Amino acid sequence: MAVSDKGSPPEVHASASDAGQFIHHHTEFPTTRLSKVLDGVISAIGKSASWLWIVVTGVIIYAVVGRYAFGMGSVTLEEVQWHLAGAGWLLGLGYTLVTDDHVRVDVIHERLSLRGQAWIELFGLLFLLLPFLGLAVYEMIPYAVSSWEQGETSQAPAGLPYRWILKGILALSFALLIIAALSRLLKVTALLFGFPKPIRVESGETKKEDAS
Repeated sequence: MAVSDKGSPPEVHASASDAGQFIHHHTEFPTTRLSKVLDGVISAIGKSASWLWIVVTGVIIYAVVGRYAFGMGSVTLEEVQWHLAGAGWLLGLGYTLVTDDHVRVDVIHERLSLRGQAWIELFGLLFLLLPFLGLAVYEMIPYAVSSWEQGETSQAPAGLPYRWILKGILALSFALLIIAALSRLLKVTALLFGFPKPIRVESGETKKEDAS
């Protein structure tokens, strides 16, 4: 006995281009003039720091070839690897917040309206993120200064000197996160309270629609 599929709904195959409309992990808040400037600074630093990963990859390849092909291990190269990797990762933290590409663990957030999301962001920024970052910078700056005053170097034989540089980058990364968080706060208040005044920013898709 044959089963008819006459009454069954048609099978729909979503293409790769259609899949993007079902993925919304960004929260689109209005942009202000000041937040646009701050975002530009953080984005420029983050994109510049991303080039460090190419350097890290080159150093790793050189170290591996030297160790296994020529039997020449180097403590210096090993420390260069994690110094550069640490700097690249730390300087990119602010960029992830600016582009809203950081990991979210709030399962309620995505189910709310845009204003509801804005209220969560407002309280989160004011009472959680900014106080934590302020405390981190307060602790990290003396940490780096103390390292510089002591002329701290690596404890490993043939290790790198100037350990204060990496500790200074740690403090700088938290300061950049504060700038990114303040930019985010301006966008939230622009949506909720109308100040600072939002500005219109044309995205690539908007320009494409205008051109068509």
